[in-house]
Amino acid sequence: MIFGGFSSSRKTRPWPTGAEPVTAGSATWRLGNGPARAVADGSGQRRVLILGSCGATSSETQRLVDAPLPDDVAWRWPGSYAVVEETQDGVNVYTDPAATRPVYFTAYNGTWAWCTSARTLASLIEAGVDVQRLACSVFLPSVPVLAGARTFFDGVQQLPPGSRVALPADGSPPRWTTVWRPEPDSATAPSQRLRSALTSAVALRATHDPDLSCDLSGGLDSTSVAVLAAHAVFPPRLLNTVTIHPEGNTSGADLRYARLTAKAYTGLLVHHLLPMTAEHLPYTRITATPATDEPAPSTLTQARLTAQLHWLRAELGTRTHLTGDGGDSVLFQPPLHLADLLRHGHWRRAAGEAFGWARLRHTQVPPLLRDAARAARTSRRQALADLAQSVGTRDRNDHGCVRWFPLPPFPTWAEPPARHLLTQAALQAATTPDPLPGLDAAVRSLIDEIREVARTAAADAQLAAACGIDLHNPLLDPAVMDTVLRTPIDQRPPVHAYKPLLSRAMTGLLPPAVAARTTKGSFDADHYAGLRANLPDLRALAHGHLADLGLINPNALDRALRAAAAGIPTPLATLEQALTAEAWLTAHHRDPAPAWTTDPLRSTHD
Repeated sequence: MIFGGFSSSRKTRPWPTGAEPVTAGSATWRLGNGPARAVADGSGQRRVLILGSCGATSSETQRLVDAPLPDDVAWRWPGSYAVVEETQDGVNVYTDPAATRPVYFTAYNGTWAWCTSARTLASLIEAGVDVQRLACSVFLPSVPVLAGARTFFDGVQQLPPGSRVALPADGSPPRWTTVWRPEPDSATAPSQRLRSALTSAVALRATHDPDLSCDLSGGLDSTSVAVLAAHAVFPPRLLNTVTIHPEGNTSGADLRYARLTAKAYTGLLVHHLLPMTAEHLPYTRITATPATDEPAPSTLTQARLTAQLHWLRAELGTRTHLTGDGGDSVLFQPPLHLADLLRHGHWRRAAGEAFGWARLRHTQVPPLLRDAARAARTSRRQALADLAQSVGTRDRNDHGCVRWFPLPPFPTWAEPPARHLLTQAALQAATTPDPLPGLDAAVRSLIDEIREVARTAAADAQLAAACGIDLHNPLLDPAVMDTVLRTPIDQRPPVHAYKPLLSRAMTGLLPPAVAARTTKGSFDADHYAGLRANLPDLRALAHGHLADLGLINPNALDRALRAAAAGIPTPLATLEQALTAEAWLTAHHRDPAPAWTTDPLRSTHD
């Protein structure tokens, strides 16, 4: 589902082919049947629209036009939605703090066009690919601040999350105010708040579609979502859950934990096993993905994902599917948490957690504490300025270190223009005021990470939509993110602990063995097998769009691919980012651009 509109309705404006107005008299349109609600005041001069899945009641929605909108309107209720206020002076957009429902904008014929799809807006202004944004996604995806408001299309920007943005009707510069800030909340236990927020997020989807299905991987995240959904479905019926596994192998640890949950909830859920074969290995047919707003996180595993989604649609009639994706970002503490402990004077706890982290990572404690002390003295702006001086260093590898912005190894197949674009991006980020100054470093770092994961998850949702499935990730709901990030430092989990906040939140609901999990399954072997099986196709991609843009050396990338397939130790993260970006570029240039028209806009419900 895609929503969009213009800040002025005084002139005839184009709209995407197939779009319909959200409500009569509104300049806001939608593509697809996504949920939307609209209310207007008595004069008809002010209209409020909730775009996306939202847990507000009808009376709560109606009251929104009786007074100025509250600052927290985009995360007050469970769901993934944006709020748009139409007035004669323009449009005010309230964006959610997690960016689960990203909103983009661009200048168009003396006014502003906005849309929940960047590619749709890019088609409107015939925008090309933003090469700097592309370089950041390939070489430094772990530093999302480098992208700023840029999208993968020149001239199309993302509205800042957690903000009230005024897009004036006359096309004058937008004005935005940050309205969300996660100040610590000591009023109630963090686990109680998380249980309430996650339960509401899952219940909203179950209420909207009682025939939904859920992943049941055996891990804490998907199991928690599935169990909550099983309790929320009304009228009561068996919840369909699915666990994928290698064909012929039903003895894996993850499957064992999934079966424990299924047994514990016999009568509430039915457990389906879905075997995956060699044709579903990672890297298989990665250019078969449809064009999306940006490279989708599941690109490399799209064969497995789309097989699962097609099976759910064909065999179970699924229209809505829930996953536990996003839990790792929301629920883990980053190593930077050690710096916060030192800055707040929690010396003993910092030392204890450093020992725990060192045992987990098989490293030494003193370097961790030295790193943490240095990070505690370094501002975010200074860290970005330092990053501009060190980006592109080939022998640098900050994996496991305590840094504001840890650097991965810079690949030998990167060309000098890529390094220049990254340096430029870091300098721009360093001179851009932080909209959330003064937060603890770990909290500020998590905000960047969660927003990156939530926004890119929208691209995965576009892949799922092509399979006829509405994909949801309740752990990325803005209300869930808000709840977790408000945890005071003395109640935050240790940096080396495995999601204790979620385990406590789900007390009494998870089988004890599942609640006690401290690891989860790995798919590394599948990745190497898929790399070897699809090597010819991947080598052909090395000589594609990224090479034409001057970002990579195709021959060097080809050698790196062959080395990785041969089992020679090779940093896979950046390699996979390059392949994902190349697959996205292939789909973007192959698939037709969204069409716009000036034909009369009529509702199919009229």
